[in-house]
Amino acid sequence: MEGVMRSMKKSKEKVHSLDSFSTLLLTLIALSGEFPTEQIIRLPSTGAYKEKVIKSLKNDGLIRTYYHDGLRGLRLTAAAKKQLAADWPDRFVPLFTGDTMTNAPKYTVLHRLRLHRMAETLVSMLNAGISSFPWQKPVVFTPTPLDQAPYIERPAYYSSRELKHLGAAATKIRNSRAVGVLLTDGNVFTVYNTGPALMKWEYQAEMRLKALLQIELCQNRLPRQFGGAGQCAILFGSDMEQLPALLDADTRTQHHFIQDGSYVRFYFLTNDHHGDVLLELLCSPDEKAALDSTLAQGLDPPRPGWPVVNDAMDGDSPVLFGYTCDMPRIKNFDYALHIQHRTGLLYCFDFQESALRELCGPNVEIQCIDFEAYERSVFHQPQEID
Repeated sequence: MEGVMRSMKKSKEKVHSLDSFSTLLLTLIALSGEFPTEQIIRLPSTGAYKEKVIKSLKNDGLIRTYYHDGLRGLRLTAAAKKQLAADWPDRFVPLFTGDTMTNAPKYTVLHRLRLHRMAETLVSMLNAGISSFPWQKPVVFTPTPLDQAPYIERPAYYSSRELKHLGAAATKIRNSRAVGVLLTDGNVFTVYNTGPALMKWEYQAEMRLKALLQIELCQNRLPRQFGGAGQCAILFGSDMEQLPALLDADTRTQHHFIQDGSYVRFYFLTNDHHGDVLLELLCSPDEKAALDSTLAQGLDPPRPGWPVVNDAMDGDSPVLFGYTCDMPRIKNFDYALHIQHRTGLLYCFDFQESALRELCGPNVEIQCIDFEAYERSVFHQPQEID
């Protein structure tokens, strides 16, 4: 323990820049309450080094593995909490205060799954370069609006725990399945994570959350930046093969939450590297516009207000750029083509092809984008940390 804590104490700026894997892991466990071990592979650095650091942290009595009911996660020990709170009270004391799920993790399967879903989402945000740690972003959710409204200059993610800082107003969304809210310059995304299972929606709770964000965030706290923003949503899942089942289940329920127009856009992203890149793309309007421009080469301009939603036209055939996996938009495209006996073209990444072929009918022709080639041309690979 002494050796690890010496390296952590060496420089507070080093912790802030997250160039230490041991500090990063301890911080992620502190924020999530219990960090699922299968998510270690998604963190930066080499497998061998990560294994070495985890072994060292366990030997030093800072973390332990908790395994029960088929769920395996990493938790902080009391000694680690005490040391982190003593060294960086501004950062860690708030995380270890009160009887919260992250400070005092529960032992039921449902509670632990909730913590794991929150941790998975946090990793996705981290890998997409989104400010997620409380000390990296402006304070927004407080019991009363701040005297001077902050401006979200770069994408920032606020977990459901941070939303609870609203105080009494947060009790209205107690049953919401949301894991947090992502704010970009002009966009508000409610974030969900269904993991490997189908999401069981609490429809009224989700509508209360949407209304709360509209009032507290868009009108009261950040009206200059988000007053005219249409709320969107992101749903994370384990893999693309879940998509057809998710939309089929949504259609069969009493409340068509995904497809009823509650959100302007409702994206499905995977809890893996593919999802990380798409999340970064959603937060990069210029990069998305560049990709759309490339796909539109040789096509005719879109026809707004046309009976079939479209991003371009190939003669009289509508074309949809569906690579961000906006679920209602893709379903509307497929349905409109079917009832009008038309054919259309859907662009997606190659890893999405199988699920979208199952989801869409024969009227939709699918054209694939090479994901690896696109990533090499646009995004730099994440740097490893040690």
